[in-house]
Amino acid sequence: IVLNRWRDSYTGRRFFERYSLFKRKRSSVLFFCLVLLYVQPNKILSKGITISHFLCVFYQICTRSTIFFFLPGSLRNTVFCINYRNHFVFKEEPFMNYLKRYQDMIALRGLTKNTVKSYTTYLSAYLDYVSERLGKRPSQVTWQQKRDFIDWIQRDRNLSDRTVNTIISQLRFFTIYVLHKPWDPSQLPFRKFDQYVPFVPTRDEVTDFINSVDDLKAKIMIILMYSCGLRIGEVFRLRYEDISRANMKIHISRSKNRSDRYVPLSPFALNALTHYWRVYGRPMGYLFSSRRDPSRTAGAEYVRRHIDLTEKKLGWPHRFTCHSFRHAFATHFYEDYRDVLTLKALLGHRSINSTTVYVNLSNATLHQYASPIESLQVSYE
Repeated sequence: IVLNRWRDSYTGRRFFERYSLFKRKRSSVLFFCLVLLYVQPNKILSKGITISHFLCVFYQICTRSTIFFFLPGSLRNTVFCINYRNHFVFKEEPFMNYLKRYQDMIALRGLTKNTVKSYTTYLSAYLDYVSERLGKRPSQVTWQQKRDFIDWIQRDRNLSDRTVNTIISQLRFFTIYVLHKPWDPSQLPFRKFDQYVPFVPTRDEVTDFINSVDDLKAKIMIILMYSCGLRIGEVFRLRYEDISRANMKIHISRSKNRSDRYVPLSPFALNALTHYWRVYGRPMGYLFSSRRDPSRTAGAEYVRRHIDLTEKKLGWPHRFTCHSFRHAFATHFYEDYRDVLTLKALLGHRSINSTTVYVNLSNATLHQYASPIESLQVSYE
């Protein structure tokens, strides 16, 4: 039943067309796939070269569906790699083992789940490219083929040069720590990328935006992002015990650079948070928990959805993101106090270079000094 459903699916039809399998052979293909579940692969190989068609289908079924996890151990440890010439080779290690070893090595570095997920996404695409397009093992890929993969994925997904550098870093990590092979940076150098100035809303725009948000939970989260300069992930991970009413500060744990910090809690933000806390049933765990499961936090997509709705309500073009309010806090704070070191501590930056960006974004800095042309006796007519 599983094989018949796969054969009639979009992936199955596309696969049959790709390898030019005749309709009269489909019943035989499905029959031999069932045989492969119980017979050793080396015995099947003695039947002849026509079995390559059956191995093609079997490979796709094993790696693209949950049936892979119910196969015998001896069969599951051998994955078939098919190239465009319709012949096959045996991989000593399946696709999923490479990915699992890569994830295990990343976990040893103590990275967050979001970072592991981001790193795994592009490496999974690389392993698909190697096995399906090249028909090789990852250890057999040449430097030119790696460069071809980088060019292909950048065109296919319209990726920026900064993201391409991330993929190159993942390939480097995979080559060194999983394949245990040396890495030559001259063969696959990092790209130079443009640095853009982020969008910073004005004080009036922030006021109009917050007053136009209809959802109370989203409004309070935006207020905290702007009043305290928090990241969206830091906001929805706030717990009841992180709010210090006596000292008027918030404890931020598990931040982006794995360092705790305190940020000041303004009286207005405290009153707004208290109002939300009473309306939402006085939560004692996560303040912004999921509606379905109070033991889990709300996702960033919840705030993004209400940001998009508010922009449409105001008739504004799409410019706001969750991070726009953090940019606004940093820029407006520097305009008021001109203290870069304190701003660095409040934002939780590891490097001062990340904080000095807001010096250029500040209107006070731009208009503090007069242009030298003002002292010259020149005419523009």
